[in-house]
Amino acid sequence: MTCNNHNDRQLDDLASMIIDSKRTFALTGAGISTDSGIPDFRSPGGFWDKHNPMETSSATILYNNPKLFYEVNIPRYEAIMNSMPNDGHKVLSWLENRGYIQGIITQNIDGLHQKAGSKSVIEIHGSVAKCRCDTCNIKEPMEHLFAQINEGIIPPKCSSCKSILRPDIVLFEDSMDERFFKAQQVLTGCDLLLIIGTSLQVYPAAYLPDKAKKLVIINKSETPWDSYAHYVFNCEITSNLMKIKAILEAL
Repeated sequence: MTCNNHNDRQLDDLASMIIDSKRTFALTGAGISTDSGIPDFRSPGGFWDKHNPMETSSATILYNNPKLFYEVNIPRYEAIMNSMPNDGHKVLSWLENRGYIQGIITQNIDGLHQKAGSKSVIEIHGSVAKCRCDTCNIKEPMEHLFAQINEGIIPPKCSSCKSILRPDIVLFEDSMDERFFKAQQVLTGCDLLLIIGTSLQVYPAAYLPDKAKKLVIINKSETPWDSYAHYVFNCEITSNLMKIKAILEAL
């Protein structure tokens, strides 16, 4: 059911679905973080409108022209790292802490779910908070990479084996890693998947809804999965998550 001007009854129904579900997860995308000042990079006027990702932010550019890669992307990474969770992130943390959801699968690299207090988070595209070694796969705080870049060490080097140190982020042209396969595993057969702030246009993440028995989509724009969802709320995300929390608190 698609609902652009959803009413209290439909939100009540959703709250009941959450209560009745034994295994519920959230799948989140960029839309949940826009109220934290992080733009949806795919929207008109967004980052990818200004910088073609295949020319500035792909794995090929990282390895073949690391100076360009870091000139373009470090300011973006720093801005993301300095952002703070909004009330939407806090609602999902509240839902997890009270057992209404069992965890969060996120396409975001911003770490805001963890900052909001969520504990079970799978970051299928990695995290801006970490960098990793290409050879020994050791992970270090992203600040270690930033410090070397600031000293003119490009590409930065692993402190252990001196191989290339890179952001622990799934870039364009990168393969998905074990985090994505873990997400597939935990979502398989779940009763309810709350899809929040994602247009489900990025693959292979857009295949994940197929793992759940029932879908509810909360997103400002339409998605390819709308016709498969029990409810579709095309609405502002943060305020409506707050409404759902208020209904559950009142029950």
